[in-house]
Amino acid sequence: MPSVKYQKGDMVMGRWPGSSLYYEVKVLSFDTKSQLYTVIYKDGTELELKEQDIKNPAGFQTRTRSRSRSRSPGRRRSRSRSPARTTRRSSSRTAAAVAAAAITESAPTTRRDARLKEAIEVRLSSLDQTKPAENNSNNKHEKKEENNTANKVDEVEAEPEKNQSRYNLRRRKDDGDAKEAEAKPEQLEEKEAKPAAPPSAATTPLDFGGKIGAYFWLLFLPAWVLFVILQVNLEDPSLANFPPPVPPLETFWDGQALGFVILWILFQALLYILPVGKLSEGMPLRSGQRLKYRTNGFFAIVLSSVAVAAAAYQGVDLTYIHSHFLQLAVATFLISVLLSVYLYVRSRYAAPEHLALGGNSGNVVYDFFKGHELNPRIKNFDLKFFCEMRPGLIGWCLINFAMALAEMKQQGLDAPSHSMILVNIFQLLYVVDGLWNEEAILTTMDLMHDGFGFMLAFGDLVWVPFTYTLQAYYLVSHPNPLSLPAVAAIITLKLGGFYIFRKSNSEKNAFRRNPADPKLSHLKTIPTATGKSLLVSGWWGVVRHPNYLGDLIMALAWSLPCGFSHLLPWYYMIYFIILLVHRDSRDMSECRRKYGSAWDEYCRTVRYRIIPRVY
Repeated sequence: MPSVKYQKGDMVMGRWPGSSLYYEVKVLSFDTKSQLYTVIYKDGTELELKEQDIKNPAGFQTRTRSRSRSRSPGRRRSRSRSPARTTRRSSSRTAAAVAAAAITESAPTTRRDARLKEAIEVRLSSLDQTKPAENNSNNKHEKKEENNTANKVDEVEAEPEKNQSRYNLRRRKDDGDAKEAEAKPEQLEEKEAKPAAPPSAATTPLDFGGKIGAYFWLLFLPAWVLFVILQVNLEDPSLANFPPPVPPLETFWDGQALGFVILWILFQALLYILPVGKLSEGMPLRSGQRLKYRTNGFFAIVLSSVAVAAAAYQGVDLTYIHSHFLQLAVATFLISVLLSVYLYVRSRYAAPEHLALGGNSGNVVYDFFKGHELNPRIKNFDLKFFCEMRPGLIGWCLINFAMALAEMKQQGLDAPSHSMILVNIFQLLYVVDGLWNEEAILTTMDLMHDGFGFMLAFGDLVWVPFTYTLQAYYLVSHPNPLSLPAVAAIITLKLGGFYIFRKSNSEKNAFRRNPADPKLSHLKTIPTATGKSLLVSGWWGVVRHPNYLGDLIMALAWSLPCGFSHLLPWYYMIYFIILLVHRDSRDMSECRRKYGSAWDEYCRTVRYRIIPRVY
């Protein structure tokens, strides 16, 4: 049986998982089965560490100001304290005095060089005073996350290609006890290392097939939208007739359609800038900044509905949208390309802290596709937030309404069919719910992590309104009568999915906004080494993505009214499964890298990803 290197009670230096930081910890126990040491940090955090993440404290020594050979005696400040200046134990004090630590002089050159790669410099800065440093429990990313500490730490990675990453280290609150930590972690400074030049913004591992994948998606996505629209227009849109015949090139373009799209976007922009609705604060960025957003989406869709109703009452033929669906899609695609070019050009002049980690590869095509700048703004007009929530999302409802009118006109009906009514109501409810809870979008991956480039611009302006409406577009020419029992069953399924979707998202967003809320005291969490927690109860204790589960159930309810004659109206369901599985894999990789052993424990606690007992 191998010997245990560190014994219970030993004071050692433990690496903070997910970083290169080492803090003084006390060994509590050693599990021979998992080969993990249980240690406790000075702030009370208990974690399990591997042996290679623990070092002997002899390799570190605290270097006081008086021992610094580079400091002139005339520049030294007295460390004495006036008797009138008593020590305050307050988490709101200004930046704490920092003692530099160095690798020992006596270490052999080879050992010292190895340690220099791990040693880092830490600077403590006080937390934003506007936010209370409280933690009663819980959180997640999309897994609800919560900051746990009283100080924000800027870490300079040893590798030059890494950017500064921040850790929030806040006092731990056990059983409601808000006692302050007895001591702050010892801070380490690289000895005799030359100051590194400030690195450029780092990037994350490439996804979507990397640089080659970016070329593919730039060509495939627009072509797929056009082919799907052409396929629905066929009398028999079965797979046997795919791909559809390509019409003459002149049929793809209509200047009037471009004008209508521009007017629609300008109308939505006008509604967005009106000083109506709540001014919401986004999540902290890497720089610590919190952007403000005008969340008046519900007001926008109500006013848009009034405008559309008034236009219909005045005799405007909204079935133009159905008859020129292809031309409208092409015009919107052109606008999305021009917007993407503008976004990439302006991102070349953006400050490093404003760039998205995922779109900072250095490859022009990949960064153009993924998005180089995180939150591009024209003064207070947030381009990404606007495109994410307004023209495409509200346009989705407008197109569905136009398809209902086209069905009545084409099939000589006095009212839309049951199938068309269900599709319209279900998808309208989905959009209205999103705009009513618009503030929740501020905690999503799209807003917090993804840059704004072609992927999101095309997705928001083209993909959403012209592919999510395929069920309604399909029903115009391919009716599918439904019995009343079938209608009742589909409605029940939709409501069940909507309940899971809304309840789980509400839990996540409420917890992320205010984890100390007494209404959330029943929720359980797993603490992580980053000072954040993973939510493992409520709907988030059933599967890792209950909001995805609710979304999939609703997608099923949207497709069922179209029947089973053709696969095309089930496109959204199939696409959504692929999308959510891919997004889940992105979440898994990011969270495992970020949370380490805590994420493994979370996965053991919540076994299923999206569908209980299935996946």
